[in-house]
Amino acid sequence: MMGIVPQKASLFSGTIEDNLRWAKKDASDEEIERALRISQSAEFVDKLPEKTKKTVTAGGKNLSGGQRQRLTIARALVGEPEILILDDSASALDFATDAALRKALREETKGMTVFMVSQRVGTVRYADKILVIDNGELAGEGTHSELVKSCPVYREICLSQLKAEEVGYDG
Repeated sequence: MMGIVPQKASLFSGTIEDNLRWAKKDASDEEIERALRISQSAEFVDKLPEKTKKTVTAGGKNLSGGQRQRLTIARALVGEPEILILDDSASALDFATDAALRKALREETKGMTVFMVSQRVGTVRYADKILVIDNGELAGEGTHSELVKSCPVYREICLSQLKAEEVGYDG
């Protein structure tokens, strides 16, 4: 029912396939391929000589941080949860891969509720609803354009990461 992907990606000893089937033991090859595609893992997994049969060492130490994060997202997606919580789980991804992941999640998870926790404005910018938390308190709630106008904390975060014209703020 719920898939949770923490910021610190953790994989188990075994194969990539073993890790992906953790959420759903009887997952079909098609379900695994779909999860790899959405999580932006398919490209690097397809280049591996062993593909999903590649051995993963404890914690996934034989993979890069970004690869581990993408595979933990794939693992959660294989289970087809109703609710998916991504807790800053794309922090090790480059901006292009992060954008591709967000696009795939938007297009391929219809009917799934997705919560994205992130410090990157680019990651949450196109969300249906953004909640801004400052020192444990709700500082703002709304869309990007609403918050740029109404929430000084959000506006400050945006302007520290993007140019004013990218933010849509004219001062």
